[in-house]
Parts: sequence; structure tokens; C-alpha cells
Amino acid sequence: MSEMRVVGVRVELPANQPILLLRETNGDRYLPIWIGSVEATAIALEQQGVKPARPLTHDLLKDVVGALGRRLEQVRITDLQEGTFYAELIFDGGVKVSARPSDSVALALRVGVPIHAEESVLAEAGLVIPDEQEDEVEKFREFLDSISPEDFRGAR
Repeated sequence: MSEMRVVGVRVELPANQPILLLRETNGDRYLPIWIGSVEATAIALEQQGVKPARPLTHDLLKDVVGALGRRLEQVRITDLQEGTFYAELIFDGGVKVSARPSDSVALALRVGVPIHAEESVLAEAGLVIPDEQEDEVEKFREFLDSISPEDFRGAR
């Protein structure tokens, strides 16, 4: 299992489909995951440090987990079946809850817990970007710095 870090989200054109991009913390593989626009906005808001006046769904979930006296310890991207990624929220006491990777990552960013991906998922869907394409990754990061949550509204 590899620890992953969130590179960011972007909207893939022309389909206007948001993509979450993760990268191995101690490796060179990237994991692109197509996600919904609501989750993309939630991830982008958290990465940009934007705090809404009222809690969004992922903020609410974080607060509920804390109010119940539980602690999220990590997120695991566990499987890939027919193009669909699967994840688990791992809580204290070994409690596991199945979840979508997009929701899991949005929550992990808010709580500050590590994100891991199973080796089988990385072997199937992970991408190694050669050195000559590192420039593309830098362009992606620059793109992420230039977007706002409003860019995700209406994307389907």
C-alpha cells in the first residue's frame, strides 16, 4: 500500500468531467480518478483554505464523527472494478466504512489523515509520467492555482 498526496482537481475538457489527481508520496506514480463536480468543489475549497459560512457535507461529516467520539485514522483506495474506484474510511478501533474515493479524499483533507492506495489499484490505474512530461504536471499545478470553486459549477 502506498501513501498518496492530493495534487489537485481539474476539469477535463470537452466533457467537463472533474479529475482528482493523486501522487505517491514516496514514488513516481500518479492516480487519476474521475469524480463529481460537488466533490471536486469540496476538495478545491479545502485545498484553497476557503471556509464556508456554514458547514458543507464533508465538514458536517467531520463534525459528526468528532461529536460521536470517533477518530478517522486514514483513507484507503482499495479497489478498481469496471472503471469504478472503491475506498474505505478507517476509523479508530478498526472500524471500516465503504465510501467513494472523492468523498473519502474530501474528508481526509479536512481531518488531516493520510490517504493510501492498494498496490493492485496503482498497478492497474497508476501512471508514471516520464521526465519530459513533468512540465505537464507543473502546468497542471499552475492551472489548479488559477481556478476557483465556481469553475466546477454546472459540470456534469
